Amino acid sequence: MKMTKLVLLLVCFVAVGLECKEAPRRSPEEAKVTPLFSKDLADIPGKEGVMLFIEYPPGSSDPIHRHNAHGFIYVLEGSIVMQVKGGKEVTLSPGQTFYEGPNDVHVVGRNASQTKSAKFLVFFVKDKGAPILVPEN
Repeated sequence: MKMTKLVLLLVCFVAVGLECKEAPRRSPEEAKVTPLFSKDLADIPGKEGVMLFIEYPPGSSDPIHRHNAHGFIYVLEGSIVMQVKGGKEVTLSPGQTFYEGPNDVHVVGRNASQTKSAKFLVFFVKDKGAPILVPEN
């Protein structure tokens, strides 16, 4: 009987120890991209305007990429950190803007917060049918 109680006690300690270990860290969620609008630009042959709504969940960030487009960013909620290659890293708050040119490589794009979402609008002027985002190696 004593041995059974000892084994049960040992099993309880092991189970409690397993539960107390730090849970594995989850990777931050990816940005949520919602297309809002796309329009051929009749007076600029071969070009189109595209508007997107982007939400960065807490801790979210983008991989290094380019857009091969003129990109105009307007922050709606939260704060985001942006940087293009050769430029300075900037933290943007609601009402602030950012621009990326067709030759810019976007090296930093992330939510400035680990606890709150950030939301912003992006308007692109790009070649019709070209991809919105091109990963950089």
